[in-house]
Amino acid sequence: MRAPSTRAMIAELGVPLAWARGQVAWRGLARAYPGDGRPVLVLPGFLADDSTTVTLRRTLGAAGYVPHGWGLGRNRGISQALLDRMLKRLAAVTRERPAAIVGWSLGGLYAREIAKRVPDLVERVVTLGSPFSGDIRANHAWRMYERVTGHAVDQLPIAAVLAEKPPVPTFALWSARDGIVAPAASRGLAGEADAAIAVDCRHIGFTSDPAALRAVLEVLRRGV
Repeated sequence: MRAPSTRAMIAELGVPLAWARGQVAWRGLARAYPGDGRPVLVLPGFLADDSTTVTLRRTLGAAGYVPHGWGLGRNRGISQALLDRMLKRLAAVTRERPAAIVGWSLGGLYAREIAKRVPDLVERVVTLGSPFSGDIRANHAWRMYERVTGHAVDQLPIAAVLAEKPPVPTFALWSARDGIVAPAASRGLAGEADAAIAVDCRHIGFTSDPAALRAVLEVLRRGV
């Protein structure tokens, strides 16, 4: 398992075009895949914040879900303190019914670990290009992660077995065109997710590309 090629990483620069297509497509997608009013907690990727998931949350809201950003500023890596704050955030948005958690990249790793700790509050987990399987260094972000967090990427400051499937329905969205995370790392092996769904988008497009928006809406409508 290796990180994507340099060429694939450079191709991530074309994501603004996919974002623009998402701004045109989200209303139609929302009408085509109506939701059921359940809360959906959306977690951003490494060094990202809620501004990066606006298109996804807007689409979810228009479809009839109740989307929530994580409300914790910029995602600066994994820590026990941040995990505790996310558990409190989840408790606040699940007062009436369990939530689906949609996590992009590093946010998906958090989503899986949260579901392992409080499965009664989580209806399902959807990961978007999240490197939960195999070599944790099979991506182009791990060096920056270590510089920002001060800990090795394979020595996390929380108890976690990343590849272990949460005890709730878990869907792994992955892309063969991902230029940041090795596709195999976000697809997983048998037993690490309940389903792995291929999406035709770039890594940075997972929260705005029409193909990714459609895939998330489809997964949220799947029976469990």
